[in-house]
Amino acid sequence: MTAARPAWLERVMSEVEREQPEAFEIFAPPVDPERRSAVLVLFGPTDDGGVDVVLTARSRDLRAHPGQVSFPGGRVDPTDAGPVEAALREAHEEVGIEPASVDVVGSMPPLFLTPSGNAVTPVLGWWPTPGSVRVVDPAEVAQVERVRLTELVDPARRFTVVHPSGYSGPGFEASGLFVWGFTAMLLGAVLDLAGLAEPWDAEVERPIPEHILSDWLRHRR
Repeated sequence: MTAARPAWLERVMSEVEREQPEAFEIFAPPVDPERRSAVLVLFGPTDDGGVDVVLTARSRDLRAHPGQVSFPGGRVDPTDAGPVEAALREAHEEVGIEPASVDVVGSMPPLFLTPSGNAVTPVLGWWPTPGSVRVVDPAEVAQVERVRLTELVDPARRFTVVHPSGYSGPGFEASGLFVWGFTAMLLGAVLDLAGLAEPWDAEVERPIPEHILSDWLRHRR
């Protein structure tokens, strides 16, 4: 199955360039960040005419963001031509996505993760002929899912996440994944820019699940 790139993906890039959303202003990186990374925000068609996005659950043994849901991606290496090549390479190494199969829509402005000193560039992509995804590197990835867009825009699956540290931010629950933090913030921004988001009640709060919180606490010791 080959599907044409949806018009709303182009809208995401034009809107983020025309008027930078609040999240990209708040989390703008310093001029010379300590680390640079890239993630692949990859959408693709489903067999029944819908759309999904590739999400992973990070290994619970990682020191940074253990067990959290993320987009495929990682560090920009010196041998990479830039964030696009890094995002495609990492997606191949982590979950088996062939770089040549991805229609790259564009790179969004980098977002800065203060705890790790990491400037992360989201690379937006379309997968016109999706292949299989699988855990290639279990040291990095514990699970990979193609999550349907209909789940992510369902207001009943959106809420505000509250963390014992005092953090609060957007959250999603879809395909058995609890999405929060950087990934939820970026996913919400993309849905807003695409004009796909449905109104949801930000006053509905949910705590971090115990198994995710325990991993976070274990690596802080």
